[in-house]
Amino acid sequence: MRVTVKEVGPRDGLQNEPVFIATEDKIAWINQLSKSGLSYIEVTSFVHPKWIPQLADAYEVASRIERVEGVTYAALVPNKKGLEGALAANMDEVSVFMSASETHNRKNINKSIEETYPVLKEVIDEAKRANKTVRGYVSTVFGCPYEGTVSIERVISVSERLFELGIDELSLGDTIGVANPVQVQRTLEQLLKRFSAEKMALHFHNTYGMALANVFASLQMGMTTFDSSLGGLGGCPYAPGASGNLATDDLVYMLAQMGIDCGVQLEPLTEAARWIEEKIGRPLTSHHSHVVRRNA
Repeated sequence: MRVTVKEVGPRDGLQNEPVFIATEDKIAWINQLSKSGLSYIEVTSFVHPKWIPQLADAYEVASRIERVEGVTYAALVPNKKGLEGALAANMDEVSVFMSASETHNRKNINKSIEETYPVLKEVIDEAKRANKTVRGYVSTVFGCPYEGTVSIERVISVSERLFELGIDELSLGDTIGVANPVQVQRTLEQLLKRFSAEKMALHFHNTYGMALANVFASLQMGMTTFDSSLGGLGGCPYAPGASGNLATDDLVYMLAQMGIDCGVQLEPLTEAARWIEEKIGRPLTSHHSHVVRRNA
């Protein structure tokens, strides 16, 4: 088995930081990540600065990073305007996003689920014409901060629609980190009847310390692609209670200990984690970062 680790820290990690990380520092950090063996880095989001001020420098960051051959550089885009920025910066892949929960979708996108599909179709169609791959994020798959439990029928409906619109990969998000291994496996049992494991990824948050356990449960179901953020950085500005992401360094360590290849080297990740820790001015929350600090 080979696992693909998709680093989302520069976007999903930094978007929730209380202080603005300097553009030069973002670029330098992404360049460090590019040299760790990661094959995928989500570098920013082309959203209006009013909504995510931390990523107001999206174009500058995306256009100035040092591209490493074999690494896919991606960006999140909310609409056609955002796509224009991503294409101008020559992103390899663009990601669209929506929620399985009606209330969270309205809070996050300011549209109903049905109203969101035409917007995403426009983005997906235009991205395809530009020969870009498209990823679709579905938030609140395992629980919503406003509605609680989200039905598997709703998750399936949204997922099917996104594939019909033309996405290449679906990322299933545990936005507020409430999933447990049994729930993850039951959800995947249903989704794998309809979609290939090769077309899906999992995006866990670590609110209750369950992210790695949920990865293990997913591996048992044949899943091999996971989103993560170095040091556990992250959260969702529009999901109260959402804590940091599954930590890339913890994930890579666990996979290595299990004898599972992911192609990512822990040493350069550790250095990159130390570096960004200094820039954000607080300790990272990953277990691996804690061990590194303790042994320093």
